[in-house]
Amino acid sequence: MSITENYKLNLIQWYPGHIAKAERQLKEQLKLVDVVLEVRDARIPLSTNHPQVSEWIGDKARILVMNRLDMISSPARELWTDYFRANNEVPIFTNAKQGKGVNGVAKAAQSAGSAVNQRRKERGMLPRAIRAVVIGYPNVGKSALINRLLGKRVVQSAARPGVTRALRWVRISKELQLLDAPGVIPLKLDNQEAALKLAICDDIGEASYDNQKVAAAFVDLVGEMQENASEVLPENPFLSRYKLESTAYTGEEYIYALAEHKYQGDVERSARAILTDYRKGNLGQFPLEVPESVNSEQLAVSS
Repeated sequence: MSITENYKLNLIQWYPGHIAKAERQLKEQLKLVDVVLEVRDARIPLSTNHPQVSEWIGDKARILVMNRLDMISSPARELWTDYFRANNEVPIFTNAKQGKGVNGVAKAAQSAGSAVNQRRKERGMLPRAIRAVVIGYPNVGKSALINRLLGKRVVQSAARPGVTRALRWVRISKELQLLDAPGVIPLKLDNQEAALKLAICDDIGEASYDNQKVAAAFVDLVGEMQENASEVLPENPFLSRYKLESTAYTGEEYIYALAEHKYQGDVERSARAILTDYRKGNLGQFPLEVPESVNSEQLAVSS
């Protein structure tokens, strides 16, 4: 039984109008782009993979950026690196807030776009700046990445989804221009387990979900990962943070027990605390996904 079956399907439903508009605009602008920087959340690389990106970009060069490197463990990073390389992709891990890995993204974009100017040269044309677009789900760190590439804050970013509302070209250097695009999510969030992980990581709007249900499902998800992929998790993250063991409870029971233990019976406060603590790294550094082909024995070897 999947985590979401415990909490009924359609736990999360969200598709605001500005996202639909942004998707239409993005598809138009992609005609002008040489290179696509697809930014994903390193905690949930598969759940932040927009299913239509490959269709949209066609044969354009694509660079896979795994942001929030600081929020996953080293064994998890190694597993995902191996997974993507086995699928002929080389992920660039970044911490856009601190600038880690960002220079590698700029170099990769210019390198990937160099074929454009080679073709222009062959036609007797002068070189031009490579045009890249930064795309991904809301709140995965696209604007923070652009600001780091620029070395100054010119693109608004915030710790909530949907801040970027319009497409905007930003000149990084003489060699590189970037299009900052609003976050886009699929028209339908049919995969409720992926939607749940997006909610836990704050990668979709809060209006789309119930904090208590999502927090309860998160506790259950961590319990499953402790059984199947313990090497990428810290030991007893809930016990370490709240001095209350979680393994004796279902997720729903735990948020009620934690409310009594720490928050004067306030269940909503308990749920919000759990989600906020994970998002801030207060429960430790760990992903919510590992490659499906990986089992515990493989994890033990890689750790």
